[in-house]
Amino acid sequence: MSSIISLTPASARRKRARRIVSIFLKNPLLLVGSLVLLVWLLVLFLAPNLATHDILQQNVSVRLQPPSGEHLWGTDELGRDIYSRVLYGARITLPAGIIVIVIGSIIGTVIGAVAGFYGGLLDELLMRLTELFMAFPTIILAMAITAALGPDIRNAIIALVVVWWPSYARLVRGLVLKVKRAEYVEAAQCLGARRSYILWRTVLPNCLGPTIVLTTLDIGSAILTFAGLSFLGLGPEPTSPEWGRMVAVGIDYFDQWWTWLFAGAATASVVLAFNFIGDSLRDLFNPELR
Repeated sequence: MSSIISLTPASARRKRARRIVSIFLKNPLLLVGSLVLLVWLLVLFLAPNLATHDILQQNVSVRLQPPSGEHLWGTDELGRDIYSRVLYGARITLPAGIIVIVIGSIIGTVIGAVAGFYGGLLDELLMRLTELFMAFPTIILAMAITAALGPDIRNAIIALVVVWWPSYARLVRGLVLKVKRAEYVEAAQCLGARRSYILWRTVLPNCLGPTIVLTTLDIGSAILTFAGLSFLGLGPEPTSPEWGRMVAVGIDYFDQWWTWLFAGAATASVVLAFNFIGDSLRDLFNPELR
């Protein structure tokens, strides 16, 4: 009897593992997106070991050299190694996009949940504030905020958080309005549960599926927008190996294709990876599509 009991957790783990493998095999986009993201996460942590040159070292005698054995992806206008700079750029662009969406989704989720659950005047005030921010195009408002605060990584992240939380507030409010009418919520109220407990422990957990999907999709968009701000000179300092900044500099030397291609391809691959994962998660969370 004891041996059967001891095998139960192992068999359960094997069952979960087979189910996870089955999900990946049935969703090739999820598999591809996860593999690409895994590669870039490894690059993020191992960049110092994978880089072949100092990313700030200038050598004008080899400026604008095409890809070669010495410089795998060529050199830029100051003779810096593009391969090493792209690797280090992952340590700027990826965390920036993730931080923006994590903070923005938390702020928007809290505001939307409170507005939808309590309703009344509080709902009106919070939703009018949300609509005020949503009235401006995302990139225009982000540019205005970053220009006012000054070009800097931190200021660019703050600007993107400001323009990103309203979409989560609107989404979560709508989900909360739907879920709070469910029978299990009414049962919790009849049992005397506090309203705060019902909101955070009963209603909100049942709204997280669509929010997670939106979060995954938005990380790619945030990375692209952050790179756009850097492209316009409103992101990190000019010497930074941020991908958008590298593309902006490379455009001035468009015929030397390696100066902009690899940084642009890196940005595109990360954005596509998050989009693939988000689309697959949407299908998994949606019973009708599944």
